Amino acid sequence: MFNPLRSLIALALGGALLASSGCALKLDVPSSDESPRPGASAPRTTGSPQPADAGGPTPSKPINEAELQHDIAAAQRVVDAFWRRHWSDHFTGVYRSPRIRGGYDGNNLAAAPTCAGQPAAKFNAFYCIPEDYIAWDINLMRAGYAEGDAWVYLIIAHEWGHAIQNRLKVNLVALQKELQADCLAGAALYGAKADGILIFEEGDVKELSNGLVAVGDETEWTNPRDHGDPIERITAFGRGRDGGVRACLPKTAGA
Repeated sequence: MFNPLRSLIALALGGALLASSGCALKLDVPSSDESPRPGASAPRTTGSPQPADAGGPTPSKPINEAELQHDIAAAQRVVDAFWRRHWSDHFTGVYRSPRIRGGYDGNNLAAAPTCAGQPAAKFNAFYCIPEDYIAWDINLMRAGYAEGDAWVYLIIAHEWGHAIQNRLKVNLVALQKELQADCLAGAALYGAKADGILIFEEGDVKELSNGLVAVGDETEWTNPRDHGDPIERITAFGRGRDGGVRACLPKTAGA
C-alpha cells in the first residue's frame, strides 16, 4: 500500500476532447533494477465520454470505503505537493493547483459535473480544460482500488499531468498528450518518493504496472491509438520515473 507520510496528510486517461481530457490507466512499471513484465488484468478508465448506459468494471473484492477516501485525499496532497515544490525547478510563472470535482456517481450522471456543457461519462476520469478541474467516477476508483491502492495514485497523477500540460507553453506540450501525461505521472509519483513524502510498499510497483497495461489494452474503455499500447504506456511512465519532469518534455523544446 502506498504510504504518504503522516507529516504530509495530517502531517495521481482518455482521448483529448475539446473541453476535457479523459483518461484510462493496468501497470507493471518496474523500478530501476526490474524489467517490465505483464501484469494481471485490472480495471480500465475510459479514454473518451461513453454513453450514459456504458458498462464498466465492478470491484472484484470488498473494499474499505474509508481507506479508499483516505487514499484519494492523500494522492491529491502528494501529487499537488510535488508540483508545488518543483514547478519553479522547470518552468517559469507561478504554479496553481487545479480544482477537484471528483468523485461523481456514474450511475447518476444528472448530478455529475459538466465541462463546457459536455456531460461527464460513466466509469471515466478526466481533466476539464476550460474550467480547470479534475473529476472521476467514484465507481471507477472503487473498481481499481479492489486490485490495489496504487490505482488511485496513478489515476490522479495522470489527470494532474493533463492539468500541468494546460499550464505549459505550447512548445512544451508533446503531440502524444496521453503518453506525456503518463510520463508526468511517473515523474510526480517517483519524485514524491525521492522527496520522502510517498513511501512505496511491497506490491505497489506491480499494481502501477497493471494499471498502465490495462489502459493500453484495446477494450471498450480505451483505444491504444489515443493512449498508446501497454508497452508505450509503461515506457512513457518509466521515462518520467527515471528522468523526471525534463524527460517528459519534447526534446526540441526549451523550458
